Amino acid sequence: MSSHVILSGSHREHPAAAAFLGKPSPDETLQITCILRRKGEAPDPPVGRVSHQQFERMHGADPADVAAVECFANEHGFSVVRIDLAARAITLAGKYSALAAAFGAEVDIRRIGDHTFRSRQGSLSLPASLAGRVVAVFGFDQRPVAATRHRFLPRTEQSVAYTPLQIAQAYNFPSNKGANQTIALIELGGGFSNSDLTTYWQQLGLPQVNVTAVGVDGATNSPSGDPASADGEVTLDIQVAGAVAPASRIAVYFTPNTDQGFYDAISAAIHDKTRKPSVISISWGMPEDRWTPQAMNAFNALFHDAALLGIAVCVASGDNGSSDGETDGANHVDFPASSPWVLGCGGTTLIASHGQVSSETVWNDGTQGGATGGGVSQHFSKPAYQKKINVPLPINSNPTGRGVPDVAGNADPATGYFVIVGGQEGVVGGTSAVAPLWAGLLALLNERLGKRLGWLHPKLYATLAPGNALHDITVGNNGSFSAGKGWDPCTGLGTPDGAAILQLLRS
Repeated sequence: MSSHVILSGSHREHPAAAAFLGKPSPDETLQITCILRRKGEAPDPPVGRVSHQQFERMHGADPADVAAVECFANEHGFSVVRIDLAARAITLAGKYSALAAAFGAEVDIRRIGDHTFRSRQGSLSLPASLAGRVVAVFGFDQRPVAATRHRFLPRTEQSVAYTPLQIAQAYNFPSNKGANQTIALIELGGGFSNSDLTTYWQQLGLPQVNVTAVGVDGATNSPSGDPASADGEVTLDIQVAGAVAPASRIAVYFTPNTDQGFYDAISAAIHDKTRKPSVISISWGMPEDRWTPQAMNAFNALFHDAALLGIAVCVASGDNGSSDGETDGANHVDFPASSPWVLGCGGTTLIASHGQVSSETVWNDGTQGGATGGGVSQHFSKPAYQKKINVPLPINSNPTGRGVPDVAGNADPATGYFVIVGGQEGVVGGTSAVAPLWAGLLALLNERLGKRLGWLHPKLYATLAPGNALHDITVGNNGSFSAGKGWDPCTGLGTPDGAAILQLLRS
């Protein structure tokens, strides 16, 4: 491997709980995705909005880099399955033994529970001809890369459950319906039933919402009927976003739960020239330390792409408090919510009646096992738009890191959202409900403003700050962090006053 170099940020370890079953078959056919560097420096912050054609020309892959990968593939007998210049991605196919040797990949077959998958350990390497051109390689490792951020409870007479329409009323959302907007939902499994959706829209007194399933990397809309499975996440996302913006089109991008699949689905939504989403909602994530740096950087570049194209991305901040579910005693934040190019969405406990907020605090169920994610990124630096916020410094926090979340909304399962999944009425909570809620609001704002808001973080922190158009949440904690005046690592800048946001953006 003397002519090879280590691919920076590609090192990973096998999951600690994974049992070794053997090695992949040498003759097994794999598809590997190579992510290329960006052609041309992308403006930060974005200046205006570019078209898909302009983006590919200015910020897609360099044809010289593509040619170098094609030459490498030809030399090794690999097939070039797909070239996506805009997404800067090239997919190669070949036998496992040859691909592993070419990229220095050490791979096992491992099992956790009833899930068997390929698991990679160590770092990848690149031939000298690709060094600096290829910034990430996905496909050797199939471990689940993200988990859903939802909690389903069967509905009872004692349940406090709001419809998304009641939540939108409490948060003073504009009364329009989101016409001419497409909201993309990224889903790493599960599916939805048309009968569930039809019944739901009827119960809410809404017309049939336009919902389309989009398959990525061989995945399909595959509902199991179990509300506690990924079906609960998929259906929650559709019912919240669709109820808030019923005249919008909902495009659900299904993909395998791997870093390769997740990347490809986000890329497919961002660069979809047919459906042209104006907002993307993601309710899946994992603590930053579960990701490789190469993956976080590649995904982050995708979210930068979205900003350049005028697409807003809303991401759930996690449901396991300041630890994000890790057991090392340190604080962690969820990725992709920690990307500085996405709108990180935290959670509250909301009490509302007659369309008015009675009280609102940080969501933290304590011993019941649920609290809003939030804290400080260990990987991403504090962006310019957060330069005036104070980042607290409990255990293992990074004083120069990006603060999470940016905003918040109702997330407590005890004050959750009414849903219908698998024919069963239930109540769902979690920050996974907040991402599609904000996505729906942004679709409404886009329609009313007659333009895409896209990446609105500078306006959010400078103009829409607490006291102007966001309700400041000052009571409660998520473990290590407590709410306070202004931005905090529990609920960010606060929860929305939709009409006030619209008025400020118009002015």
